[in-house]
Amino acid sequence: MDDKNISQAVVARLPRYYRYLGELRDSGIERISSQDLSRLMKVTASQIRQDFNNFGGFGQQGYGYNVEYLYNEIAKILGLNKTHNLIIVGAGNLGQALANYMNFERRGFLLKGLFDKNPALHGKELRGIAVQSVENIECFVRENDIDIAVLTIPKDSAVKTAEILVKCNIKAIWNFAHVDLNVPDNIVVENVHLSDSLMKLSYGIANQ
Repeated sequence: MDDKNISQAVVARLPRYYRYLGELRDSGIERISSQDLSRLMKVTASQIRQDFNNFGGFGQQGYGYNVEYLYNEIAKILGLNKTHNLIIVGAGNLGQALANYMNFERRGFLLKGLFDKNPALHGKELRGIAVQSVENIECFVRENDIDIAVLTIPKDSAVKTAEILVKCNIKAIWNFAHVDLNVPDNIVVENVHLSDSLMKLSYGIANQ
């Protein structure tokens, strides 16, 4: 499988498949047809089959999908069979909320460090991790095998911080800052603009 040929639309649906399959597994359901999964997720059965065929199919005609097997295979595709060390840069309200979200660990995302430029926050502990100065980022990333940096800082700070992270060979950035980051192609960036979701809601209301 050449993952470069997998469309981003398919990749974007994988976490949702993973979440629904996890719920089915936890409910004790051992197998499910594409039609039943379609009704549950409100995605067409043909779309489900097309998506899974990008990775080899997984199903058996007349049987459907083995829930446990498919759940584990999608976890592998998403890289969730490995652990990822991450830091959060920006220990304000959003950064603290993300730091306190326990579900990350269940998915293999391990919070290793918190950083902020505000001296008043330095030393404050969140789940046993003390907030450090942003001046320590470069050394910390290099010494602690950090894969992912989460940016919950203003856009003017995000650009400079991204440059530092690039020098540290960071693998991925989860970017909550309202700016598009200019980083090398080998660094994965996922931009999250919370206001975009609200504007989509506004559009939906306006066009009811």
